[in-house]
Amino acid sequence: MSEGRSRLGRLTDAVLGGARTARDKARELRDEFRTTDEPERALVAPLLPGEEIRYVGLAPVRAPENHRAGSQLADRVNAELAEALDPRALFGLLNIVNPVAWVDAVLTPVRIAAGVLLLPGKAAVLAAGTPEAAEAEPAPGAAPREPLPLTEEQEAFRALFRLSRYRPLADQLAEIAYRRRYVFSGDLATLAGSLLLFLERYTGTPLAVTDTHLHLLRMGRRPDPDREDRRRPQVLWSVPRRRIARIDSDAGAARLMQFPSTIVFDDGSWIRIVNPATRDDQSRFLAAVRGLPGQRPTA
Repeated sequence: MSEGRSRLGRLTDAVLGGARTARDKARELRDEFRTTDEPERALVAPLLPGEEIRYVGLAPVRAPENHRAGSQLADRVNAELAEALDPRALFGLLNIVNPVAWVDAVLTPVRIAAGVLLLPGKAAVLAAGTPEAAEAEPAPGAAPREPLPLTEEQEAFRALFRLSRYRPLADQLAEIAYRRRYVFSGDLATLAGSLLLFLERYTGTPLAVTDTHLHLLRMGRRPDPDREDRRRPQVLWSVPRRRIARIDSDAGAARLMQFPSTIVFDDGSWIRIVNPATRDDQSRFLAAVRGLPGQRPTA
């Protein structure tokens, strides 16, 4: 009898020990995923004097390949088809009547929202550190190509977004708009279009939310704890909060890893972004945009 109790006692101890181990492991994982954006706030604060910083993203924001409104149509076949089409055929598909005037229209929201003014010096500073897009080499014996003539502002715009100097800007912008038409409103000459251009051009671009603005930053990921933080953030794009009509956020299929949001602007344009983030990061973002209309994920 005593031997039976001894065995039962050892079994109980083993079960309780396993439960304690599992509980301790869960606590470790929870602590590992608990984050703070205080280091990022300290880096960004000097760039935004007079603004109350309410959120700084900890991971790069990226635009997915589709949006729920058209996801059933956005697949690899469409992407490959877009690459195969003559760019001029895209103008009709995108309702672009005058490609030349359209380029100037695309410059306008970038000029306003980015605050870059598209001057060559400022464009060069923002574009520094990223190699130019690879240009196709002319065939042996072929006459060397001449860069297309551009105004000073257009050339700064081209350099900023790393577009080819040998192809019309309208062709290249139409390709971007068509390839990403399920991610945003489909018109680059909008606030959503200007934001998309920066997301296309740069990596390591978290969002920051203040009491007055929504900003896109060039900053990169936080270094490992044993490494020096050498990040030098830059503000790539900004828009006043009053121009944001609503932000609809989803919990995401992966819960902790995917956090999709659709930002709708007062000009009718929208863009869907996905932030690979922790639950703490999601909660901070939702708290920062609490005053804006929109759907929020339920707990």
